[in-house]
Amino acid sequence: MRSPYDTISDQVEAERLLESTLRRMNARVLGLTVGFLAASALFVATMILVVRGGSNVGAHLGLLGWYFPGYEVTFIGSFIGAAWAFLFGYIVGQAISRIYNLIVDLGFRRRGSGGTAAP
Repeated sequence: MRSPYDTISDQVEAERLLESTLRRMNARVLGLTVGFLAASALFVATMILVVRGGSNVGAHLGLLGWYFPGYEVTFIGSFIGAAWAFLFGYIVGQAISRIYNLIVDLGFRRRGSGGTAAP
């Protein structure tokens, strides 16, 4: 028969594991979300400028062509830019999630070893 202290210890450990799991971010989901938002924003901004027209369409936005090869402020360029923005946003979202999870894991390790980290 198990002692009550062992049962309580197991329950506390299970709660810590559950809390740790719930605090972690899913890197793929955050990457897809940030990528989609970045791609949508660049696509919409480009299309607004293309529809407006004019003699010098989107000179400032066109500078993104330095970072996104093939991007121009045109209809076709909006799709190329959206693809690049999605890739960039996906990488940034992954990085943010991984850094966040690293910090959460370090906090749980410190708190689990007798430290007084804030939740």
